Amino acid sequence: MSGWRGLGRRNARRVYQDRRDAGEVLANELTSFSGQALVVLGLARGGVPVARRVAHALHAPLDVFLVRKLGVPQWEELAMGALASGGGVVINDNLVRSLGIRDCAIQAAIARETDELNRRERAYRAGRPAPDLADKTVILVDDGIATGASMLAAVRAVRADNPARVVVAVPVGPASACRDLAQEADDVVCAAMPPGFEAVGQVYADFHQVTDDEVRELLAGQ
Repeated sequence: MSGWRGLGRRNARRVYQDRRDAGEVLANELTSFSGQALVVLGLARGGVPVARRVAHALHAPLDVFLVRKLGVPQWEELAMGALASGGGVVINDNLVRSLGIRDCAIQAAIARETDELNRRERAYRAGRPAPDLADKTVILVDDGIATGASMLAAVRAVRADNPARVVVAVPVGPASACRDLAQEADDVVCAAMPPGFEAVGQVYADFHQVTDDEVRELLAGQ
């Protein structure tokens, strides 16, 4: 695998107006995939508006992919891992060991986030089955990555459906996380890698929280 493209070096200080603008820029970096048997999956919620523009440009079907962060007990903003659609789980073993997090706490977080993941699956798909990914090139899109844990969980979960290729595509992320993902994805396309990366929102003028209603509208309007 290890298909690392250092696209961020073209414009490390890029700023996007909003997620749709980021999707247009990202789509231009993905034109080589046009014409293939594609499925574009937007990580909910923030990745769906970006993925909508990518799917439209590549004339590919769009669907949603659910990933839930597993927060550290009493410090939910810090991720000790991630849970993805299909049951894929990634745990940051080094963090878990360093904080002395017990297995029962991990299992409780997985159970809690599984319930929320299933709720969103029902809300977003409205009874539609998950797409068939076998022998397809699957492009996983998010509005950006920080640690890469959620995207890694998505890559591993999608692999279980036997796609031809798995491509990670994001408008922004730190070079270190993009390189790590390239060890598991077939290709990683990162359109901007700002020096001194702090957060995904730093490259967006409008980085509002995407709602469930927005996700449903985007999926219904493809």
